[in-house]
Amino acid sequence: MSTRASTATRSLIRPTARPQRGLSMIELIMFIVVIGAALAGVLKIFVQAGASSADPQMQRQALAIAESLMEEVQLQAFTYCDPDDANLETAASSAGCASQVENLGPEAGETRFGTPQFDNVNDYMGYAMNAGIVDINNVAVSGLAGYSANIDVANAALGSISQASGDALLITVTVNGPGGTQVVLSGYRSRHSPNAAL
Repeated sequence: MSTRASTATRSLIRPTARPQRGLSMIELIMFIVVIGAALAGVLKIFVQAGASSADPQMQRQALAIAESLMEEVQLQAFTYCDPDDANLETAASSAGCASQVENLGPEAGETRFGTPQFDNVNDYMGYAMNAGIVDINNVAVSGLAGYSANIDVANAALGSISQASGDALLITVTVNGPGGTQVVLSGYRSRHSPNAAL
């Protein structure tokens, strides 16, 4: 009996395993140094990526300006004759104009916001706003002083329309903003009838 009791007692008392070892102070300091160096490298990459990327707000604002100008240009008339010409409604080519053929660029004295005002898609050729964005009344738009825009209009080939015919125009709006932000939009305007006012 005593042998059984001593065996049962021995099975309850287990010999203690080797004491567990933690990290020594030197190992802990080395770990902190290695992790710190790795984190510093990763954070530097994030900072550089953030500094070189354009602010999304500035990008969206530049896009809104470009879209607004593109819509303004595309909604203008696209006729053979200047809208002030007597034969505007009947001219089937530029030869049919009474006196004012519509060419690329504004006619003498025309501006976007004055009198006489731009009245044809062609008139916007070379138009630029270099000292901030202004509305159609030449009033500076609040908060957009750091932006500039320019518009280019050129004859273009489009589908079956040849470039030489002058019946299709490529409109390019370029907007530059703070921090190197740039948005370039391109769109077409075609003359789908001889006197396409719209």
